[in-house]
Amino acid sequence: MSVIQDQVKVSGYGGQQGPGETNYINHSKGIMSWLLTLDHKRIGLMYMIAVLTAFLGGGLCAIALRTMLYMRSAPDVAPITTGTQDVYNQLFTLHGAILVFMFIIPAVPAILGNMILPLMLGAKDVAFPRLNLLSWYCYMAGATFFLFVLLSGGLDTGWTFYTPYSTSTSTSVAAATMGAFILGFSSILTGLNFIATIHMLRPAGMGWFRMPLFLWALYATSIIQVLATPVLAITLMLLAAERILHVGIFDPALGGDPVLFQHFFWFYSHPAVYIMILPGMGIISELMATFCRRQVFGYSFIAFSSIAIALLGFLVWGHHMYTSGQSAMTNAIFSLITFSVAIPSAIKIFNWLATMYKGSISLATPMLYALAFIWLFTIGGLTGVFLGALSLDIMAHDTYFVVAHFHYVMVGSMLTSFIGGMYYWWPKMFGKMYNETVAKVAWFLIFFGFNLTFFIQFIAGSQGMPRRYADYLPEFAIYHQISTLGSYVLAIGLFLVLYNWIQSLVSGPKAPQNPWGGNTLEWHTSSPPPHENFIEDPHVTEPYEMRAWDYDESIDGYVYDKAKAIELDKQSQH
Repeated sequence: MSVIQDQVKVSGYGGQQGPGETNYINHSKGIMSWLLTLDHKRIGLMYMIAVLTAFLGGGLCAIALRTMLYMRSAPDVAPITTGTQDVYNQLFTLHGAILVFMFIIPAVPAILGNMILPLMLGAKDVAFPRLNLLSWYCYMAGATFFLFVLLSGGLDTGWTFYTPYSTSTSTSVAAATMGAFILGFSSILTGLNFIATIHMLRPAGMGWFRMPLFLWALYATSIIQVLATPVLAITLMLLAAERILHVGIFDPALGGDPVLFQHFFWFYSHPAVYIMILPGMGIISELMATFCRRQVFGYSFIAFSSIAIALLGFLVWGHHMYTSGQSAMTNAIFSLITFSVAIPSAIKIFNWLATMYKGSISLATPMLYALAFIWLFTIGGLTGVFLGALSLDIMAHDTYFVVAHFHYVMVGSMLTSFIGGMYYWWPKMFGKMYNETVAKVAWFLIFFGFNLTFFIQFIAGSQGMPRRYADYLPEFAIYHQISTLGSYVLAIGLFLVLYNWIQSLVSGPKAPQNPWGGNTLEWHTSSPPPHENFIEDPHVTEPYEMRAWDYDESIDGYVYDKAKAIELDKQSQH
């Protein structure tokens, strides 16, 4: 997409940045101006650097795991040793813990939520800017503990820290649990801030049912963060007390119950699944509206389905424990509720497809990631129905079928929505456009590589390949070979995305104010936004406002007509 190189004047609220004008990036200089900033946009950028660094570390652990499993398929490989098993267990644990606690959970809320939420509300900042900065420092403190774990002998418990092994292993469980404990505070503070911001700082004219669906998704996510994360914190404190004080909470040798740990852990961790995926669903709603050039079909149903997912997510933790010795009645109840949580998720899928129907679809890079999300999430959701069924889950439990299902929902769906959202708001965040051709090539490699990596694991799991093992029988070799090759393709695609973003920052063409024709408030300010976000208070109208953006060939972007928007709003009220 070509864009104008010179100053652009529009009839919106901020206008395009002219040469030499200040924005939030160059508003003040010096390292301390960043470390002590209260600007939500700068905090979002600092989160971006930290979270993507964690993604790189966890991803490299994944590539190392796949490479080790590929090497096991060689005909002349020596029998696996205890040392090799220990390395595999540590890589497996760090891969899971880093990506879950330091990337998947915070990525969308911390980066895109911090950057975009106040702009979507037409606000100058979040409700509690100092609390926002504190949440970033909590994240960095928790990350420091995980770095210590990496340098001090590793961790081999698995990312779930299951007892009684986690109470007896000699690896750095205490440091890892302390890191996860502190990261939980970052999540809680972010959730509190977003809830307060949405309640207190909505502009005049923006009622609950005029809010963008991305804000509904962040609101539902924040509810889960505030209510569920303390349960994880208490669980980790009890685990630390067990290790240090030798009290009998989870260790059966001390009179404890290891299944109790699973109840506590999954009471948080299953709602955490929706902390990971709900913000991504909000992104997809925004992409569908913009790139289909129409209002999202069934707005209120999508909004309420986000709240329904948040509430039902607290009631299904027991489906992780069908084989733990629960009563048949308990298993049946959890199975029924698990099926019910699929309903609001399916509502979103059908409404997005209905939005596409007869829409004027533009296959720009963000829309390609939205389509990939629908494909991957549908596969992940349908295989979740398999695992929700008692008879099938007993067979598939602790096999690669579960690994594939988890990655389709948590990694594939969340990652594609995150990258799609980054591409969508990239011009707004940095005022630069990226290379569309490179972006589409990277999309293909990611989509193809991910499916090649994980779809084959459904077959391996259904054939009985257990998860979390460094070794396997010869008949499973072909599955691991294909899966490993797919992981290499996926990694190449992700590094190509990184290259494209860096190249955009260095030499990308200047972005117009609204390259996509989006109709939410963040597109009514300059790119990148000024320090105070808006020069004038934005005018909030009904979603018909999208028609007030007219495409301008001279800038290869959209120009906003404020008078037209006001007239359309008057017409809608009649």
